[in-house]
Amino acid sequence: MIVLGIETSCDETATAIVRDDRTILAEAVLSQIEAHAPYGGVVPEIAARAHLDNLDGLIARVLEAAGVGFADLDGVAATAGPGLIGGLLVGSTMGKAIAMVHDKPFVAANHLEGHALTARLTDGVDFPYLLLLVSGGHCQFVSVEDVGRYRRLGATIDDAVGEAFDKTAKMVGLGYPGGPQVEAAARTGDPRRFDLPRPMRGRPGCDFSFSGLKTAVRRRIEALPGGRPSPQDVADLCASFQAAVADSLADRCRNALAMFREAHPQGGPLVVAGGVAANAHLRERLAAVAARSGTPLIAPPLRLCTDNAVMVAWAGVERLRLGLHDGLDFAPVPRWPLDSLGGA
Repeated sequence: MIVLGIETSCDETATAIVRDDRTILAEAVLSQIEAHAPYGGVVPEIAARAHLDNLDGLIARVLEAAGVGFADLDGVAATAGPGLIGGLLVGSTMGKAIAMVHDKPFVAANHLEGHALTARLTDGVDFPYLLLLVSGGHCQFVSVEDVGRYRRLGATIDDAVGEAFDKTAKMVGLGYPGGPQVEAAARTGDPRRFDLPRPMRGRPGCDFSFSGLKTAVRRRIEALPGGRPSPQDVADLCASFQAAVADSLADRCRNALAMFREAHPQGGPLVVAGGVAANAHLRERLAAVAARSGTPLIAPPLRLCTDNAVMVAWAGVERLRLGLHDGLDFAPVPRWPLDSLGGA
């Protein structure tokens, strides 16, 4: 089975072709960072227009690289939510058009399910497993039971951790995207200099909260001489912020692992996915928590943690081999919770 994947949910235009033996035949990602950098964040209109301008060329590129044509495809999967509605419309409409013209089944892929199932492509993970999904728009622990069967154990009650990284970067005068900028600055900083809160630490359950942490960073900046951080202040603030996030995630992870094992005594690995999973310091802390509990930690390669079409194509493979596909009248949705999906 060979599936074409299309990802246009935010600010990266991506296409990929994946085979059901877990072979990635071709992949392509076009970043829009330069277009959005002057605004300090993603501008939905700019993102949608860039998808429209570049998607057909990227599809042609992966078809050529994989050495296949539309006739060789067994299905088309395009992200239909959650995400920015303009981009979702561009990608899903293209996917539907290809499916209709070439008489192929269409999968309206859930972006979060793509992240959730990536470890099955890269590492052959069996169900069940515990997923920590951390990205710019999402932060949640999910018990992954099967394709289409997801039980949310905890989630952020306000901001996602990726958003907190972006806002912190902006407050200290770093560029966009914030996550890599904060991580780079933190390498030369003192994580003990600024006393920042560890939201939700010590509380039952595994929900998150990062709004108060962002506020604390702003107040530390305002308390500096002149209200402007020096280069060393920036490094120390970033290191202190990153340490606070890591402590919060580690605390929440311990509770989530306990909850998961209560439901699944036979265990299962901890899988970390999403753009924030690319942060090396956070990975190290989560690996330590998992090791202390005797749980394997699995994190996909960095390029498959951020938005990509490989995960969308693989989600299409997983659904199509169960006989699941969607009608061409499926309407993209900006909000689409993972635990609302159906399976076989």
